[in-house]
Amino acid sequence: MTVLDLASLFRFVLVRTSHPGNIGGAARAIRTMGFTRLELVAPARFPDREADALAANAVQVLAEAGVHETLVDGLAGASFALGLSARRRGVNLPELSPREGARQALAAAARGEQVALLFGNERTGLENDELATCHAMVRIPSVDDFSSLNLAQAVQVMAYELRLAMLGDELPAPPPEHDEPPADAGQMERFYAHLAETLDDIDFHKGRSPETIMLRLRKLFQRAQPDQRELRVLHGILADAQRMAMLARAAPASPRSTEGSHVNQAEPD
Repeated sequence: MTVLDLASLFRFVLVRTSHPGNIGGAARAIRTMGFTRLELVAPARFPDREADALAANAVQVLAEAGVHETLVDGLAGASFALGLSARRRGVNLPELSPREGARQALAAAARGEQVALLFGNERTGLENDELATCHAMVRIPSVDDFSSLNLAQAVQVMAYELRLAMLGDELPAPPPEHDEPPADAGQMERFYAHLAETLDDIDFHKGRSPETIMLRLRKLFQRAQPDQRELRVLHGILADAQRMAMLARAAPASPRSTEGSHVNQAEPD
């Protein structure tokens, strides 16, 4: 796989960008490193003259940029995602340096996967629910007392590291043949919604925090990276669990089970 082929598998996703100039600066940053795909999620202003001005000669990147209402739409088709964050968040994700993040992203692209790099709003960064869609978090090791990079600068750092990795002496080995492609971000989000619904249907939580449980399960399945066939099997298991829970709720309680419940309620703990 050539450098050009690999570059085509990467997308830079800007989430809730406030200033159109940063969108133009990001377009220029990725174009100088050989990347062309920019996805914008709920930008405050776009298209905009300021974005065009800051893009310099990378206006074609802006012309072809996707604009989406939701992050899931911006990630459609991608099966490996890295989230850039200046702060350690409550989401328990592996934390990588830009160089290690680029190495892992390149390995995923060499497997034929589409790769997304997420960058959050200039003031607040990526929210926890946005980071939860990622397989790992990348922190640029800036100084503690002035850690915030301009958005376009952060994009430039990651684009440079990816370019450096792709121009290295050894590109990743070609991927082995697989019967099924990996599940993409949209398919995983539909699975997580089905999983959360099933946990409610079987009364799994019993006072525990559903949000905490789902974050842990997300981490588990992101680490496993199921393919599409495996995801269909998991959906089937969840559907059967929901069916059995519905049957259990519909069945009348037997006299014996009712009697036992009264005895248990009367007994002290």
